[in-house]
Amino acid sequence: MNHQPTIKNSAQPLPSFGGAGGGLLIFSAPSGSGKSTIVNWLMQEHPELKLYFSISCTSRAPRGTEQDGVEYFFLTAEEFRKKIENDEFLEYEEVYEDRFYGTLKAQVERQLEAGQNVVFDVDVKGGINIKKFYGDRAMSLFIQPPSIEELRRRLEGRGTDTPEAIESRLAKAEYEMTFAPQFDHIVVNDDLETAKQEALKLIKAFLHE
Repeated sequence: MNHQPTIKNSAQPLPSFGGAGGGLLIFSAPSGSGKSTIVNWLMQEHPELKLYFSISCTSRAPRGTEQDGVEYFFLTAEEFRKKIENDEFLEYEEVYEDRFYGTLKAQVERQLEAGQNVVFDVDVKGGINIKKFYGDRAMSLFIQPPSIEELRRRLEGRGTDTPEAIESRLAKAEYEMTFAPQFDHIVVNDDLETAKQEALKLIKAFLHE
């Protein structure tokens, strides 16, 4: 079961701190576009940017060495529902019954106030809605493959998906690419190194680095 995230958009965009605190960076892309590669490169190779993923909540139990407040905030399903009722989430989704994931508005604010630049790695609709919520405090980037044909070649090259799964991903990608103009910037990942540098330049300009 694949639920779309529910975005809580009832509040008006939050006012800018006028340079105080961190910024918000939203990354969205069709599967196979190289988004995760670019985001991980930015975070690992450019620590001066102070990029940190937003710490989400989940109602699942911790796995392995996961710690509360590090990988996730671990809540019971009942606690999660109470926070939904109180409109505390920026976005959330119920993956299947009683298995929730979500981003608390207050946690994002805490990270911003600590001077972190908060990274959201989200689906296309989630990216658009988070941008609407935060307005000029956020910059949204859409990482786009050069073409559907090239995306097909990449997905087939991975060797991890069945032909049916690849067709499903490509159909979804075509749909998602129609939303690209609603993002602040489109980075076409034709050449990975070029795309990395373009993303870096846009982020530095946004953060006034």
